[in-house]
Amino acid sequence: MLRPIGDRVVVKIIEDTEQTSGGIFIPDSAKEKPQKGEVVAIGLGKMNEKGEREPLDVKVGETVLYAKYAGTDVKTDGVEYKILSVKDVLAVIE
Repeated sequence: MLRPIGDRVVVKIIEDTEQTSGGIFIPDSAKEKPQKGEVVAIGLGKMNEKGEREPLDVKVGETVLYAKYAGTDVKTDGVEYKILSVKDVLAVIE
């Protein structure tokens, strides 16, 4: 498993459905890059000027939206992950 450092998070990418509500299949070349994922690991947080760790705004298990071209793509055991800085996480889906 991946263990992020500092203020980074590891997100398991959630792919959108490959079929429209009308039953039309969308080819890979026409799909938009996914921007949603499940947080599977978080770092300890960034150090502030006092030498203390700042807690992250996200928790493991939450589903988040992230910036379109943010992070680094990683594939481990056939599963796609994205390593993001917490500043690239835009929102938590509740």
